[in-house]
Amino acid sequence: MDVEGLRTFVAVAETGQFQAAADELGISQQAASKRIAALERHVGVTLLVRTSRGSRPSLDGQVFLPHAKKVLGAIKQAEQAVRPGGRPLRVDVLHRRISPAQAVYRFYRSHPEMELDAVTLSTENAAQAAQAVREGTVDASFRALPADQVPAGVSAERLLDAPLELLVGPGHPLADAPCVRPADLAGHRIWIPGIRPGTEWAAFYQELSTAFGLSIDALGPNFGDEALMDALADSVSLATLVGSGDRYLWPRTHDLRRIPLHDPTPVYPHMLLSRSGDQHPVLTALRAHLRTAGPRTPHDVWVPEWVGPADNGCIGAGS
Repeated sequence: MDVEGLRTFVAVAETGQFQAAADELGISQQAASKRIAALERHVGVTLLVRTSRGSRPSLDGQVFLPHAKKVLGAIKQAEQAVRPGGRPLRVDVLHRRISPAQAVYRFYRSHPEMELDAVTLSTENAAQAAQAVREGTVDASFRALPADQVPAGVSAERLLDAPLELLVGPGHPLADAPCVRPADLAGHRIWIPGIRPGTEWAAFYQELSTAFGLSIDALGPNFGDEALMDALADSVSLATLVGSGDRYLWPRTHDLRRIPLHDPTPVYPHMLLSRSGDQHPVLTALRAHLRTAGPRTPHDVWVPEWVGPADNGCIGAGS
């Protein structure tokens, strides 16, 4: 069934005149008549009765009219749903405690009028998340993905660097250090439970280990963040790495210490993945926010060789 024929029928029924309906639709009266004739042939009944004073729906037309309006209303809703800005921006932040989630939350706090949905594709690796962006499952994702692995139709912008910090208990030998060099961590056990082979963060920590001679492992069961905090508090040798913008909570009695890493500063490069050419206004605003809000990435950055250059406005995750 021709949608324009339905639209013309509703316009004639409401205005009572072919010429008035044609003017409203921006077509000629002859074109309007042809549309109605085609529609009537399609449904097999006369929908409009022409009189000397204009046109009105026939009995069949009166029955048909509310259904035609519903169809046109559904079409309008469908168009609005996919129009840029017509629905919330769907963003994958990977994990709700880490810096991308915190950055998106700060963006929302500063732009409460903008609609977005934050989701966590925590079981997908970077390549799978990029494919989800390409297929439209999500509009954007924050991942560390080599440039040669970004699929066609997806853009990757390095807009959110997360400087790493050492997290230790009060009995650790480095607990009172104001800052630590990555090389100084050689010989200390760094435990990051939950690292899965084949993920981008596994590749990142493998290169970090190789570059500075570190012992980073994920041995043992992962009982969650709270269990990790408990283990750190009770240990004089165990340490872990967190992003400066990551949000972790622990009891005051744990007295855990977050110690910045410098000379150089290892950063986890969260790249904003989005469909090429996506004009969703919330995505545009989020991109601008990430480029301008907060302090810049430290000058002494270390990243793996496979990481592309930072955007000129790349911000630190602790902003």
